[in-house]
Amino acid sequence: MGPGPSITITQIEGYKFAIDFGGILPHLMVDEAIPIGSGEGPFPEQLLVSSVTNCLCASLVFALGKYKQEAGGIRAEAYCEVTRNAENRLRIAGIAVAISLGATADSVPRIDRVLEQFQRFCTVSESVQAGIPVVVSVRDSAGTLLT
Repeated sequence: MGPGPSITITQIEGYKFAIDFGGILPHLMVDEAIPIGSGEGPFPEQLLVSSVTNCLCASLVFALGKYKQEAGGIRAEAYCEVTRNAENRLRIAGIAVAISLGATADSVPRIDRVLEQFQRFCTVSESVQAGIPVVVSVRDSAGTLLT
């Protein structure tokens, strides 16, 4: 895979990990929800929903700016549906994002143009919707490739 954003994740204990974003930002502690983990940080499903929602909101801000529009602030609530697949494994079946503008639609003259295109600017939601190939390798402490 080519260059792009990267992280380093290190196990602290159990299901608790520290995510290092490259030294500029503080580490983010993540954990699995109770009863699997101890619930001391956001869990993977929350991080995915956060990424999708954040990117959609940022794309909306970008589209508003492109048309020199002001929405009076943006707020969003999101959730994901987790179901079991044919092998009885938990999978995310869908993500719902509800975005609210701080202004009324009639006070944003070009809102129709903004709404018809903002989602296409969103790198994360457009990628997740299309399906992302994930390449995984596992090495032991000596550097031996296991998978």
